Amino acid sequence: MIDWDDVRYFLAVARGGSVRAAAGHLRVNHSTVLRRIAQLEERLGAHLFEKLPAGYRLTAAGEEVLEFANQMEASSHQLETRVFGRDQSVRGLLRVTLPPFLATHLLMPDLADFTRLHPDIEIEILSTGAIANLTNREADVAIRIVQDRETLPPNLHGLIGPELSSGIYMSRDRLTAWRAGVASPIRWIVINHEGHPTWAREGEVRTTAAPFRTPDAETQIVATRRGIGMTKLPCFVGDADPLLARVPGTRLHGHGTLWFLTQGEARKTKRVRLFTEFVSRRLGTHAELLAGRSVSPE
Repeated sequence: MIDWDDVRYFLAVARGGSVRAAAGHLRVNHSTVLRRIAQLEERLGAHLFEKLPAGYRLTAAGEEVLEFANQMEASSHQLETRVFGRDQSVRGLLRVTLPPFLATHLLMPDLADFTRLHPDIEIEILSTGAIANLTNREADVAIRIVQDRETLPPNLHGLIGPELSSGIYMSRDRLTAWRAGVASPIRWIVINHEGHPTWAREGEVRTTAAPFRTPDAETQIVATRRGIGMTKLPCFVGDADPLLARVPGTRLHGHGTLWFLTQGEARKTKRVRLFTEFVSRRLGTHAELLAGRSVSPE
């Protein structure tokens, strides 16, 4: 009998192109991957990979195995999801993926309340903006900011939540100094991949220095608090921060709509339903803050 775990390691190497990539994906050490591949090759009586300087390449036998391995994986996920959907217990693991800002700046008190209500549900929060594959059970629930509902995969069940807005913010101290006529450079603070932002030409305050870039959202907030310049933030972050103020004369920007996404049978599981219903209600209480209507512009 072929061990399905061995096949998982085979797929990880085939997709990652190296043992190192597979080990990182599976969160195991290098030697474990090599051992699993050797076991599978011994059972099948064939070499599945050719080792090259640039990584691992499938042999002809490996290409044949890959087709069946993909089918095995799909069947395994289908079986797991079908059984998971029949689980009506209020205990066990629940994986939730959501953007980092939502986890750290808005929903953590609500998540804490949920854990107190359901102490037997093990919560795993995947705080990332990356797309999780719900079909492959990388997560059970995804909370995502969606600009266009037509972009949502048709195989996912979606529950729509509140709309989000963004505003332009700077530190209150820096705004006070600007109003007092203190001459000091004001930079626009952006995430690395952004070009020159259109919002930098809005409002009464003008940037007067080179940009300040960072790949990290928390660094972006701290830099703004320290008076380095101004930046664009979701209103539920900027308006709730006592050290920040909206830049005078700027407008709110549509940031998208929150959606709860689940897949197939998984959404029928009691702990998934309890979580989505609970957090959906809590998000409703945050609607004014999320939309930027909880404070008046400066």
